[in-house]
Amino acid sequence: MDAEMVMQELKALGKERTKKMYMSNGAQEPLFGVATGAMKPIAKKIKIDQSLAEELYATGNYDAMYFAGVIADPKAMTAEDFDRWMDSAYFYMLSDYVVAVTLAEAPIAQEVADAWIASGEELKMSAGWSCYCWLLGNRKDNEFSESKLANMLEVVKTTIHNAPERTKSAMNNFLYTVAISYVPLHDLAVETAQAIGPVEMKRDNKKSTTLHAYENIQKEVERGRVGFKRKYVRC
Repeated sequence: MDAEMVMQELKALGKERTKKMYMSNGAQEPLFGVATGAMKPIAKKIKIDQSLAEELYATGNYDAMYFAGVIADPKAMTAEDFDRWMDSAYFYMLSDYVVAVTLAEAPIAQEVADAWIASGEELKMSAGWSCYCWLLGNRKDNEFSESKLANMLEVVKTTIHNAPERTKSAMNNFLYTVAISYVPLHDLAVETAQAIGPVEMKRDNKKSTTLHAYENIQKEVERGRVGFKRKYVRC
């Protein structure tokens, strides 16, 4: 399949209701409004195709950019490639659920994510913290430096309340994910979440939301979910 054929198939799958929902979360035209599950049959036909992924991502169409992440070959992408994708990720559904997810399957995931976290730019920081969430929820504990993650928890503790809004959300998810998916630092993550308390996150044109990492961690602990790892990062 070439890019034009994929675009036609995506267009046919678009739903106005889904489009409105994506736009209410920050997506902009062009987009068709394709539910992610509806993309699976096309993805099965294509499997992995990095050059096609690049073509689709470059269209600027939200659905095509999302699908590009599904068929991309993260192992073939360089740090510069990920930076380029990140530069076009204009809202959190692209930065955190397309670029960060794709990066999480790359061998260079941690070094790229570290650079993004240090960037001071809201969506880059958000993608960097989110990438660690995807990594921790999938890779074995021994693939991470315990001291490095402990330092990252300290950064969350001291900066989350004053961080940009989307970064707050990703930091909160990181805290939760360390507590549930990285057993060596479970206790420290719980203590950190307690110390931080509720985090207010302001949202454009919507009511503020309050993030409760400690409460959410406790619910998962009660369900016996500590140590949870998912089999795949990408759908």
